[in-house]
Amino acid sequence: QVQLVESGGGLVQPGGSLRLSCAASGFTLDYYAIGWFRQAPGKEREGVSCISSSDGSTYYADSVKGRFTISGDNAKNTVYLQMNSLKPGDTAVYYCAASRVGCLSNLNKYDYWGQGTQVTVSS
Repeated sequence: QVQLVESGGGLVQPGGSLRLSCAASGFTLDYYAIGWFRQAPGKEREGVSCISSSDGSTYYADSVKGRFTISGDNAKNTVYLQMNSLKPGDTAVYYCAASRVGCLSNLNKYDYWGQGTQVTVSS
């Protein structure tokens, strides 16, 4: 069964950190780009970061550059999103998704999606 499972979300104060995990089962991440997306209430889902399977290139939205870091562990078939200096504006449900065609902004190009994990940044 093909599955992506996110974990690591929670409530954190502004300036705090969280590390999200995206664990894949039923397929190997070696051949997939993995993107992290987020969706806040009343807003469209937006891309946050992505890591390419072909060369390990990483991409970040301007809003998270310098604060978030994406990384992968192929041995564990897991991708991580380290989030530092969190702001209230980062509050959203975070999703990971897998794409065979690379890191693209078009959500329709992603083959598999996780169920999401809630991140709330509040004092």
